[in-house]
Amino acid sequence: MTGGFAHDAHWGQTRNVKDAPAEQPGVPAWLRVSAGNAWRLLVLVAAAYLIIQVIGQLQLVAVALFGSLVITSVLRPLVNLLDRIKWVPRVLGTVIGFIAALGVIGGIGTFVWVSVGNQIPLLTDELINGINSINDMLSRLPAPFDGLDLDQLAKNLTEWIRLNSSMLLTEVINRFSIVAEVLTGAILALFCSVFFINSGSAMWQWLLSQFRERTAAKLNAAGHAGWSTFAGYTRGIVIVGVTNGLFAGTALAIMGIPLATPIGVLVAMGTFIPYVGSAIAMTVAVVVALAAKGPWWALAVVALVALIGQIEGHLLQPLIMAKQVRLHPVVVAMTVVIGALTAGIVGAIVSVPAVAVCWAVFSRLRAMSAAEAITGTVEESP
Repeated sequence: MTGGFAHDAHWGQTRNVKDAPAEQPGVPAWLRVSAGNAWRLLVLVAAAYLIIQVIGQLQLVAVALFGSLVITSVLRPLVNLLDRIKWVPRVLGTVIGFIAALGVIGGIGTFVWVSVGNQIPLLTDELINGINSINDMLSRLPAPFDGLDLDQLAKNLTEWIRLNSSMLLTEVINRFSIVAEVLTGAILALFCSVFFINSGSAMWQWLLSQFRERTAAKLNAAGHAGWSTFAGYTRGIVIVGVTNGLFAGTALAIMGIPLATPIGVLVAMGTFIPYVGSAIAMTVAVVVALAAKGPWWALAVVALVALIGQIEGHLLQPLIMAKQVRLHPVVVAMTVVIGALTAGIVGAIVSVPAVAVCWAVFSRLRAMSAAEAITGTVEESP
């Protein structure tokens, strides 16, 4: 290295020696690099913590916004398809999309309600028989497993309700307030999704116009990357959920397990929590099978749970979700756990798409920065 420039054999580029950072005597290079990365990581963690705290204070708004984005990602392709028809205005296409979605949801809900209503008496009888069978088994065991006195249990439950009636009333009031919040969030989500579907592009262009051209270009690229990942994830998880639900419901119906249809719907909804949601939902099927048909059928349902997990993990997820969620399964599992610990079921559902979107945006911005750096180096090279 004898002149002002040196040739970098690794990159095949010419760089200015004067631009190299000055070595600090007595401080190893690995320590300087580690310290620099450590404080940057601390800043990122602090920023993420503050964002989570703010979202926690505005949880209703955040959940409603997330719901509106989910609705938009599912219905927007249909509205865009209708928009290509000249005689269908976009407003009319939006209305048709929402009517179709409400029709599908209403049809599924009605079907599930009818199925549950027809099978509840049978399930109640089977559940009582199952409890009696368990009671008989326990009565043959040595003390303290000398059987369960169901009449005494009923008396104790009635006495407990009488003594804790005020607490139960308070709990009912709290439940009503939760229902009111859910309805408010649902209305807000529908309201926002109407505007996102009908004029989301115009809203995005207005937002970009508030920034300088170079910043707007980066924001536009990052926004498209994030939205593409989120929309693809949402549509993919819906496909995986519907597939899991149909498979579980059909298999349970063939096996003669009661409430096969609502359990299938529950499995479909559980898919929104990757890897563990469907298994947790199928636990209900195991309990129902145990009460209705005995332990051997419960073991068969357990085998079905394992089979559904294998199909989802090794077939559906790689085929449908691999291009959308480019995260390692360990990262996904840890994200679900952290989300659940932070914000319960809502956190478990929202955490994976949020991390996937953040990673997509980061990857896009990093690629743009690398391209700019290479372009700048080539232009400045002698």
